[in-house]
Amino acid sequence: MKNRTMHKGVVRYRRGYAANEEMMEQAFERSHHANGTEYVDNRDLCNGDSKGSKDSTYNREDTYNKDDTYKKEDKNNSNGAIQTDASGSFSQSLRCKRYSGWGWTVGVGILSILLLLAGCLSRGLYYSADLYPVILIAAGSTLIMIVLFLVGIRLEKEQEQEQEQGRKQVPLSPVHWLGNNERMVWRMIRISGILRVLWPLGMMTCFGVHAWAGSVSKQGSMDEMLRWSLLAMFTLFTAILAARTDGARWLACGWQMAGGLLVLSGILAVCGILPLPFGVMRTADPEISSAGARLGGLLQYPNAYGAVVGMYALERLTAAARVIARPVPAGRLIAAVLPLMPAQAALLLSESRGAWLATGCAAVAAFALQRRGARLPLLLAMAAPLACAAWLYRQLAAAQLAPAPVPGLLALAGAWAAALLGTLLLCRLWHSGAAKAPRAAALTAIVLAGAAAALMAVASTADRLAAGVGTGVSRLQMWRDALQLWTEATWLGHGGDTWRNMFRAIQSSPYVGGEVHNGLLDLALDTGMIGILLVTGWFLLTLRSIFHFAPQLMPSVLIFGLHGAMDFDWSFTLFWMLFIWLGAWAVALKTETEGVQRSGVTVKYTPIRSKSGSKLRSKSRSLYLRYLSTQSHQSAVPMRSFFHIFQRVTARLIRVSTVMIILFWIGGTVWLTSRYAVAEVQYRQAMSEPDGTPAQKVHLMAALQSNPNRADIVISFARTLPVREAETLLLNSLSHSPMHPQIYIELGRLAAQFDEGQQAGEYFEQAIALNRYDGIGQSTALYWMEQATRREWKAGFTDRARQTAAAGVQMYERYQLLTEEVEAGNVRNDRRFVLEEHAPGYGENLRRLASGSSPPFTPELTKRSP
Repeated sequence: MKNRTMHKGVVRYRRGYAANEEMMEQAFERSHHANGTEYVDNRDLCNGDSKGSKDSTYNREDTYNKDDTYKKEDKNNSNGAIQTDASGSFSQSLRCKRYSGWGWTVGVGILSILLLLAGCLSRGLYYSADLYPVILIAAGSTLIMIVLFLVGIRLEKEQEQEQEQGRKQVPLSPVHWLGNNERMVWRMIRISGILRVLWPLGMMTCFGVHAWAGSVSKQGSMDEMLRWSLLAMFTLFTAILAARTDGARWLACGWQMAGGLLVLSGILAVCGILPLPFGVMRTADPEISSAGARLGGLLQYPNAYGAVVGMYALERLTAAARVIARPVPAGRLIAAVLPLMPAQAALLLSESRGAWLATGCAAVAAFALQRRGARLPLLLAMAAPLACAAWLYRQLAAAQLAPAPVPGLLALAGAWAAALLGTLLLCRLWHSGAAKAPRAAALTAIVLAGAAAALMAVASTADRLAAGVGTGVSRLQMWRDALQLWTEATWLGHGGDTWRNMFRAIQSSPYVGGEVHNGLLDLALDTGMIGILLVTGWFLLTLRSIFHFAPQLMPSVLIFGLHGAMDFDWSFTLFWMLFIWLGAWAVALKTETEGVQRSGVTVKYTPIRSKSGSKLRSKSRSLYLRYLSTQSHQSAVPMRSFFHIFQRVTARLIRVSTVMIILFWIGGTVWLTSRYAVAEVQYRQAMSEPDGTPAQKVHLMAALQSNPNRADIVISFARTLPVREAETLLLNSLSHSPMHPQIYIELGRLAAQFDEGQQAGEYFEQAIALNRYDGIGQSTALYWMEQATRREWKAGFTDRARQTAAAGVQMYERYQLLTEEVEAGNVRNDRRFVLEEHAPGYGENLRRLASGSSPPFTPELTKRSP
């Protein structure tokens, strides 16, 4: 008994439709045999008998194409569509489509790589001023892509309509036309991995809600919203690139360029060849650096730089291990291990203990993920480069990362050559066919190299541990304070830049830290548990994809997660871009693998000549039975027509709504970013002008009009205005920055100038509560309290003057008590919080004024403001 597989949209043949079938077959012959052109629909293969074609295989998932084209393995047709024309015009159309697809790949690939390199060259996009130009480039490119995509869809649709009219084909049904329209419009949405854009869009929405509803810093929430908007656009670009045919190659190329740029720029800066301002951090604190200098590279922060070069080093290590696992020519082997030594040297020169620990844990994970036979090649690839990198690190550290150019270059060249030669010798020993001696020699060399590298590298950590563990204690205090602050808004958070604006008000000791040094805590403070769940889901989804399709990228993603939990790497936009890049790379490798599998399970096709029309008619019969079935049931036509119209209208509404939302998102991003960029430029120009000049005021006014949310712009502009106007402006700015202590100090100064001592005291009390370990701020408050008291005394308000002086005395006593607690508590005083030089004089004068004594109007002490 024959087993026939049928598509769900195909209706079995019935006897009562013989006449109609003959009519449709004649119409099919007239339309599809014109100009010698023949088509075969995939769905006919489901109904045909498979006895006569033993060599052919059919796979519904791999061979069925929704565009109704039959795919085969053809050297001259990369798309694999069987559509031949005697005139050759259709092959030209195929070439145009192929070139168009290649152009999309090149355009998206170049744009993605440029954005990634811009992140490397712009200090990791940590500062908002560096972020604005990159956002404008990405948003403008996104708008151009959307316009080109919509225009391409329209042209393709018009071309198909012209072809339909030229062939005078009989229309099948509204369902067929609607399917073609939907396939074109939703082609981008069906790209594999495109839904990953929802994760950064979710984070962008969280910060947007905080900026709209109110947060500790509206400017901080807006900047974070723009940052995640850039990451959403970057995710879109990488998802489109990963879905292209050569996407994996483009992603690998971008990774190599970014990693090579970061590593080589740092090494050459240490050797004195490349001038890199702030690329090397110098310090006299042995707890921070045992050598007195640490490499920060283009990121200008050694800990983050160590983490990113560690990610690059481990990816290159796993790639080199795959090459070493089999005998290869010397040139290919050297090319595989070429980046390892400088990358490992840059990691050691960063002197980041957290980056070393995260890289070590990820390397152990990489070793465990390898198959048993592939673990030894991983050690072979790591041994010689690590030993030479450790030697180079000791040489450069001895010179405090400032060697003479010639000796530095010679040391670099020697270590690099020794690493390549050592790896080559180890691989030759490993692959030699002799007995057990070569293998034993290779293992011995690996052990010796690892021991030497550990001894030389750990020396730095031992020196820093011997100097003290104060930095670690400070971080523990930060995390304890951050957890307490997080409990105040567990689910929603406080908005963007929460820690940077609030840590001075809640810190338990005078540590320095504009960052909480923990990515998870930072996200928890900003967005609460909602943001943590979003990022965790995104990370786990990416980790799952990489584990299944690109396990060689797993160590790099682990470093991203591990070190992000120990430092503020996630405040650098570049780290998220690298994370997105690795996830897209895994999707591209998955797409590449599936493409290879499909190409190996294609159907062998034998062309059908025009003389075999009866066979063609029998195979095409099932396609048109759908049309016959709709004509046979006249009563069902109105209902189906209504359903089709409703479906078309709904689909069109969804399409229009989606396009409008995307345009509103991109357009709003461009508008906000351009305003903030203009404000940044105007503010910098104002700061370059002399204080109090009309030119400075003009630039500050332009900056304030472009961005009224920035507290520093508001304060600077308020100092150029009359007192009452300045007070009004500062009070309005409190709605945008309610936790900014400098605004309250400025308000207190203005109140003191207007003889409002009690109001000035309230403002200064609020400023001190927001930043109690600020000695300069407390001394400034005492100065202006004394000035307010003197003004009230001279104006005849004796009682008010005594009350103001009494409030100032209470401020001084609390200030003095706090300094004594810090001195007696044996805690780290990173902020150098002490009793300022003039503070005792201010306090003594306030005591005399509060006691009713005649105020000394002319001492030199009261004429100087802190």
